[in-house]
Amino acid sequence: MTATLVATTPSSPVDEAPVRFGPVRTLRHSLTLTWRSLIKIKHSPEQLLDLTLQPIIFVLLFVYLFGGAVTGDRHVYLQFVLPGILVQSVAFASLGVGQSLAGDLQTGVFDRFRTMPIARSAPLIGAVLGDVVRYLVTIAVVLGFGAVIGFRIETDPFSTLAACALVLLFAFGLCWVTALVGLLLRNPRTVQGIGGMLMFPLTFGSNLFVPTDTLPGWLQAWVKVNPVTFVVEATRGLLTGQGAIAGPAVKVVISVAVLCAVFVPLSLAVYRRRT
Repeated sequence: MTATLVATTPSSPVDEAPVRFGPVRTLRHSLTLTWRSLIKIKHSPEQLLDLTLQPIIFVLLFVYLFGGAVTGDRHVYLQFVLPGILVQSVAFASLGVGQSLAGDLQTGVFDRFRTMPIARSAPLIGAVLGDVVRYLVTIAVVLGFGAVIGFRIETDPFSTLAACALVLLFAFGLCWVTALVGLLLRNPRTVQGIGGMLMFPLTFGSNLFVPTDTLPGWLQAWVKVNPVTFVVEATRGLLTGQGAIAGPAVKVVISVAVLCAVFVPLSLAVYRRRT
């Protein structure tokens, strides 16, 4: 009797369809990775230097160098310019999310995330939310140092919180722009350079440092449609009571909605393609 041995060939692996997570689980995964972003700051506190020293340098530079020339009174100029420097500092801080994403792409950490049972978009959302927490540090530094050198909030606590919330909302919309830049570029230094070229026309091409009516006509046309101008006007009104609030605040909300509608889908699409 001859025994016949039959070799069994294992079936070829079948690619499994990607697991889809609901909004609640995606948010939970994103918050977990937000904590990862904050832990990185804990282990590398030098990351906070640009969030703390740069705003202080801007305040000292513009108030004491240009204050006497612009208004003739440094205290008056401090009341005018500090809300704008608050917006400017948070805008430049938004470059951090793009640099962080570019660095993670270089190290290959997103390849590890793909092997984990988490929502595909969670690392990107977590990076953005983690950066929003960093903006709180910038806001606290600007307002705190401003109070030390003489800035006074002339409205109520509710208006102050509304001003901070409006700045954070704008930064949230802006960081999706820098996230897209970070995903498209591979080098964090390149992200910083390209991002800086985007931020300078936005911040300096506004009524942040001088009133709009003192600018030449062609520049006024840009300033009046610049979303940074809307944030500065609303923040200035909420903190000092100078100027309109409702109109600029509505324009800020519309601007953020447009930024999110355009750049969130683009960032997610590029993120899925790159990872």
